[in-house]
Amino acid sequence: MPTYKPRSADYVRTIIDGHRRKLLSYPAFDRFNASMLGLGNLTLESKPTDAIAAVFDLEGFSQFCNQIDPHLSVPSFLHPFLSWLMDELRNQMKQKDEEEGVALWCPLPFFTKFLGDGLLVIWSSKDLSQAAMRNVIASTWSICKKYQTDFLPSLKSRVVEPPTRLRVGLARGTVYSVGEGNDYVGSCINMAARMQKLPGISFAFNRRGFDLEDSRTTPFFTDRIITRAVAVRGIGDGELVCILRSEFEKMKSVDKKLYREV
Repeated sequence: MPTYKPRSADYVRTIIDGHRRKLLSYPAFDRFNASMLGLGNLTLESKPTDAIAAVFDLEGFSQFCNQIDPHLSVPSFLHPFLSWLMDELRNQMKQKDEEEGVALWCPLPFFTKFLGDGLLVIWSSKDLSQAAMRNVIASTWSICKKYQTDFLPSLKSRVVEPPTRLRVGLARGTVYSVGEGNDYVGSCINMAARMQKLPGISFAFNRRGFDLEDSRTTPFFTDRIITRAVAVRGIGDGELVCILRSEFEKMKSVDKKLYREV
């Protein structure tokens, strides 16, 4: 996104009513406008896209940023983390290398956006098979697991007390382009954000739009995933969500009561 940084030449020094004043020039003042958002032509008609949205969130990132001298620690964490996460998103989609290119389980995400403490990732679900959609879900779970088993150990000698867990929430729905497609909005993005904030979990996806009864469904979904009804803030009191059985069994009793059997 563009940033607004007036230069020295953008200021005018003058005397007004006998007092020295430093004024911002009119051209520099006018440069602070909607174009700074980097969205392009905002009058363009929004285009809908069937999509799967995933919101990755670093648990404890705010606390990590509050440590002593964060200007030294935060870049030492974010650079390797974002590089690792993008590499994982790419590699999780790869089935195998061929002589002339890469065979994919499903297409790569068409949109990614840094959120300050995580990442918004959007796949187009148009023409995707249910098996490919399930691959997207299983891949995000694998990434969260590898954050603790692979990524965190690699930081031990470089970063003090990095965020302890990577969480992810997913939802399927329709997203709408903003401007020239440099950003997207949609209820499934909001739903994905709510999913990763559910208490007691690090992984969840909204049940809507995913076929888990398919005979080709892998054991990950048949054995490790359970469906529960839960209240989702701003959306509904009985949303069907899919969470890890292992995380549900380890929940505090007060959290378990939030997830009702269906």
